[in-house]
Amino acid sequence: MQGKVVVITGGFGALGRAAANVVRDAGATPVLIDFAPVPDDLKTGALAFGGADLTKADAAASVMTSAHGAAGRIDALFNIAGGFAWSTVSDGGLEIWEKMFAINTKTAINASKAALPFLIETKGAIVNVGANGALRAGKGMGPYAASKQGVHKLTEALAEELKAKVRVNAVLPSTLDTQANRREMADADFSSWVQPADLAKVMLFLASDDARDVTGALIPVLGRV
Repeated sequence: MQGKVVVITGGFGALGRAAANVVRDAGATPVLIDFAPVPDDLKTGALAFGGADLTKADAAASVMTSAHGAAGRIDALFNIAGGFAWSTVSDGGLEIWEKMFAINTKTAINASKAALPFLIETKGAIVNVGANGALRAGKGMGPYAASKQGVHKLTEALAEELKAKVRVNAVLPSTLDTQANRREMADADFSSWVQPADLAKVMLFLASDDARDVTGALIPVLGRV
């Protein structure tokens, strides 16, 4: 990955920051994109773009063009942007399904489409973040699981569409060990969870030339859950 450029959506969050460090350690340049404003610690010495609403196609196209202009090329796209909400069908409204689809599925679609011209130039790779919990939805997981299944099917369909042009794969993590998850599940065994840096290393492998024969794969990354 030496000298390559990796665009990371959701770049200001726990997994996004971990991915940026892993990318940097591999000799590549991370470019961070997020809906949130650029944090103070990223305002100097980092390629970071805040305020990007990737649920909107025009905004995704604009920020991806800016990222390409700043870095000079794009070799990989890590679609990390997304979120989680717990809601039962009987007690929740349709709006939560729409929200999950927007922030998990639409962001991945829009970012991928916006990056494609640049990724085709470099014969690059897209790595999406799906979810192991989307393979079989439990109580309250319907909206989230459905939106992540959308990411899984996007991965498979786009991989077929772009064969020999751009590789497209996804990682399917179980629970990530983040401060937010620890607060939400304070009684859980944190030691069994997936470390963000470990997930990011799998993503980096899928973006690398070592995975040149891998496309359309949904890779479980389960830790010890």
